[in-house]
Amino acid sequence: MASSEDKKAWLQEHTDLNIFPEKILDRLARKVKVQTLEANRRLILEDTLPDAVYILRQGHLESYHTSLVDTAQVCSLLPGAVLHLFDILLEQPTLQTIITLTDCEFWVISKKDLLKIAGEYQDVTRIVSQKLSKDLAHVSRELEAEQERQAILRPYLVPRVNRGIVGSSRYAKRLREQLKEAACTRHSVIIFGEPGLEKDNAAALIHFGSNQRREPMVKINCNTLQISGADLFGRVGGKPGLLEAVGEGTVLLNNIQDLPPVLCPKLRQLLETQTYLPVQRDGTAAKPRTSNARLIFTAEKIQPELDGEIFHRIKMPPLRVSKADVEAQVEYYISLLSKEQGFAKRQLTPEALRRLQSYNYPGNIVELHSLVERAIAQSSPNEDLTAEIFWAAQDRQQRFRLNLLNANPWLRRFLRSPWWPTRINYGIVLPLFIFVVIILFVGPQQRSQNFALNLFWAWWWPLILIGFPFVGRLWCSVCPFMICGELLQKLSLWLVPRQLQRWPRQQAEQWGGWFLFGLFALIFLWEELWNLEDTAYLSSCLLLLITAGAVICSQIFERRFWCRYLCPIGGMNGLFAKLSMTELRAQQGTCSAECSTYQCYKGGPEKGEGQETDGCPLYSHPAQLEDNRDCVLCMTCLQACPHRSVEFNLRPPGIELWTTHTPRIYEVALLLLLLGGIFLHRLPELQAWLGLDFHLQQFSAHLLVSVLVLGIAALIPLLTHTILCRISTKLKPRPFIELVYGYLPLVLGGTLAHYLRLGLTEAGQILPVTWVTFGFSGVGLPIWVAHPAVVSFLQGSTILTAIFLTWVLTQKIARQPITVLLPQHMTSLGLGFCLWSVIVGV
Repeated sequence: MASSEDKKAWLQEHTDLNIFPEKILDRLARKVKVQTLEANRRLILEDTLPDAVYILRQGHLESYHTSLVDTAQVCSLLPGAVLHLFDILLEQPTLQTIITLTDCEFWVISKKDLLKIAGEYQDVTRIVSQKLSKDLAHVSRELEAEQERQAILRPYLVPRVNRGIVGSSRYAKRLREQLKEAACTRHSVIIFGEPGLEKDNAAALIHFGSNQRREPMVKINCNTLQISGADLFGRVGGKPGLLEAVGEGTVLLNNIQDLPPVLCPKLRQLLETQTYLPVQRDGTAAKPRTSNARLIFTAEKIQPELDGEIFHRIKMPPLRVSKADVEAQVEYYISLLSKEQGFAKRQLTPEALRRLQSYNYPGNIVELHSLVERAIAQSSPNEDLTAEIFWAAQDRQQRFRLNLLNANPWLRRFLRSPWWPTRINYGIVLPLFIFVVIILFVGPQQRSQNFALNLFWAWWWPLILIGFPFVGRLWCSVCPFMICGELLQKLSLWLVPRQLQRWPRQQAEQWGGWFLFGLFALIFLWEELWNLEDTAYLSSCLLLLITAGAVICSQIFERRFWCRYLCPIGGMNGLFAKLSMTELRAQQGTCSAECSTYQCYKGGPEKGEGQETDGCPLYSHPAQLEDNRDCVLCMTCLQACPHRSVEFNLRPPGIELWTTHTPRIYEVALLLLLLGGIFLHRLPELQAWLGLDFHLQQFSAHLLVSVLVLGIAALIPLLTHTILCRISTKLKPRPFIELVYGYLPLVLGGTLAHYLRLGLTEAGQILPVTWVTFGFSGVGLPIWVAHPAVVSFLQGSTILTAIFLTWVLTQKIARQPITVLLPQHMTSLGLGFCLWSVIVGV
């Protein structure tokens, strides 16, 4: 048991009773009694009169005050705490409920003893009054300082987190992990990403997830900061800044890219040393001040001026790459808005979800929230949210498109049926092709006597050229060359099971286009030098040689390697397909959000409404297509897709050439070769028009002239562009590799005008020619032949239309004034006049 002297010494050293003189403290020490309480026992209840003064000797207490309008105010009490002294002397009830957190030992002075000592010593009341006055003055000063602090913070306070990170994609999971990691430290953070990602909300998640969540968080937009930085750093002898007012809280500098450049060194010093200099006024020297605040920055990209000093770097993914989270985001906003408006939660239709997933959201999460809010506002409380009420500005890949599969359900059913293209290929095309090849070999050799030769030159060529602006590479889906290749590939794998080689993509992309260019050049020369148009067995040899290439590649490589990289006819088809008014594409958002198997690309078993397929034969994913060149419209992806993501769109003809197109040098070479091929087809007419007399009976002279015609026609656009660059020195024109695609309508129109003569004169003689092929007379059978004037009119109209479309396309690609492109337009007109002269005749 401690003596009264020891008690007095402890009271004087460890408690607030040291305000009393030694004689009073001695009397209090003599009246002390020891009392113990177990843990979790209530010492006194708030709003009751205390019966003694309690001095905590050992243990741990907790006091709190409950409130009907606010949260309970809790305070921890440690040894040395003096309880109820002022309450007893002032005869007022206690304001706190006190409980023991641990086993506690108290020194207790009864109320009777305390009042007796106070009666004997009048100084007790005076000392207590002075103490209360000082405490009140101190509290008043603290309250005034806190009011000033709150006045500084109030315009910038972030009261709470708006929302968490919604979604379960790998992007959302990674972002949550990064924010959680940043919340565990006090280091600086920069959160960067595209506009509309609510980066400030991510910063709030870091603050309110940290141990300093009870401290204030303020947000200030950098474009509103004063040039002096006084609102952030304060002034010497003046109003404190946010850094001082926030204490150990968090300062969020929003859009750091808008920070005034003069403040960058000050912020860098703050990041490096945790100190800053207030703004000087009237020449007053400023002393460095220490800041305990945490700094978080948001920006559209990392700022190089501060990059090296920022500890955490968090990049927020744009919504277009995390389409798997769109459904969860939409459901969250629907629930939130429905609750705010007091309605039952709306249901989102699958078509509406696919539409939302197909959009790329340049405004990201903010734009998605706006779309959902607008859709709910314009729909009735009891109706589902359908695709029609979600509308937004479309990006350039989706603008001006009409999905023909939705507009014509019968078309979807047909393209997903076994008829397209399997039954058509193996039941109609392949037998007909075999029959045509045989007839070309064993039948008469002139076109006027062989219906197979008539079909190839008078029917196939005009029809496929007419089809390019409408259905692109549709012919490639029923091409007999690759049907033979695929059939023999399956047969050989059945006889000799083996693993076919994967595509050498890098080498094929580099050299495949030049290989097919060379083949097409040889075909042009072969056609001209050996008169393929009127020699049946040579035309058959041409067909068999192309078939042989498809068969050989099919035995070596998987899928349609020949079709994608090496086929000369496929190269021409892919070039002209760029002008098509239709396209096959897929909704990128639906593919990235809903699909995890990629059966349209890799192949796979039946899934939902998706059929079992071997995957895209050209290894093209429909969601990644930006060019009609690499799609043969086989509809394998449409048949395999279980999510209805694939679209067959009606679009402005050739729109990809001025939006998403990537020019390729070998395509340009093929384009110019096809331009020269038109003149080569009309070599006799060209010779007569120019008044030249070449001895074409000699093979060497004929070959030389043919090569010159191909080369000179190809050089004309190149020479024109050289002149264009010389003239337009101020406004630099587009590179030749881009502008030359403007000639594509002229090349297609000129080629079609050449074959229109055969199509309008000889195609209608198919019935008598067929009878003659099999040794019958054919006299008296009906024929359909256009008048020469009609043929000339249609040929001329085709060329004139092609010239006009060439001008339009060139302007769209170049996006420059017409005066700058005048030399190229004049070249198009000159080439059109030459084609008119040699095809229609002057």
